[in-house]
Amino acid sequence: MQVTNKKVLITGSEGFIGSHLTEKLVERGAKVTALVQYNSFNNWGWLETLDTHIKKEIEVYTGDIREYDNMSRVIQGKDMVFHLAALIAIPYSYQSPAAYVRTNVEGTLNVMESCRVHGIEKIVHTSTSEVYGTAKYVPIDEKHPLQGQSPYSASKIGADKMVESYYRSFNLPVATIRPFNTYGPRQSARAVIPTIISQIIAGKKKIKLGALSPTRDFNYVKDTAEGFIKMAEVDESVGKVINVGTNNEISIGDLVNKIIKLTGKEVKIECEESRLRPEKSEVNRLWCDNSKAREILNWRQGYTLDEGLMETIEWIKENMHYFKTDIYNV
Repeated sequence: MQVTNKKVLITGSEGFIGSHLTEKLVERGAKVTALVQYNSFNNWGWLETLDTHIKKEIEVYTGDIREYDNMSRVIQGKDMVFHLAALIAIPYSYQSPAAYVRTNVEGTLNVMESCRVHGIEKIVHTSTSEVYGTAKYVPIDEKHPLQGQSPYSASKIGADKMVESYYRSFNLPVATIRPFNTYGPRQSARAVIPTIISQIIAGKKKIKLGALSPTRDFNYVKDTAEGFIKMAEVDESVGKVINVGTNNEISIGDLVNKIIKLTGKEVKIECEESRLRPEKSEVNRLWCDNSKAREILNWRQGYTLDEGLMETIEWIKENMHYFKTDIYNV
């Protein structure tokens, strides 16, 4: 099933990954409806920054996945749904866990039920590598145990299981993509890579970070977006959970040193206690086994870490007005 000429809805279209996916789907010839969370400013998030020729091809719909009637209305008549909308900041989930249940679990229920009622041909649901928690073995494949090490990860496990139940109970044609740590242009400073780069570019001599020992598998956003499209187009993905990552890990400390080298700056690293997760909540190691993505989707990493970081550095240099480097962004 190709995305070309399909009527496609993207929830969370205004976000970091969602905006890149929206862009790519328009370029592939899909007829895109972009769901943007309702706000009184009529702000479309990162969609506002897309090229004019892309924006004019998008139908923007404002709504909220927490409202079933709203979801049913916008999903009716679509062929495909990409469900990306979620609350994603881990630190804020410690402050407001109930909000994560309402958005990530109940919101996903509303999307799945609307897709069931309206007979959607294919749904791609977004999971996260955080559902695995600290690795019990590496690389992490899709059979790895799920561990709710933060309210955020627990809510995403709940959402993933709701999706699984709709596949098993109602034969809903849904596939779950499980991206590892995506990075790139348009990512907010709540994530580690833009936090590092924006502080360096702002001229800070000391970079404030949390723990440096955890490892992550960083995947460039354009490669992640390609994974979403392959999940939609490959029929064999239905009913499956598929990791999308590079099959490489790097510690945060080594990542910082790599970025410092790429920027050519001299800075020191300072650990700030407020940026540390609670001890039992920290995910110490994430390393993706991407065998299923390679075999089922024929997905391949297109960008090396250095290539992706350089594109990200250049984008942040040109868009420093989006970053408040003196404030810790949860």
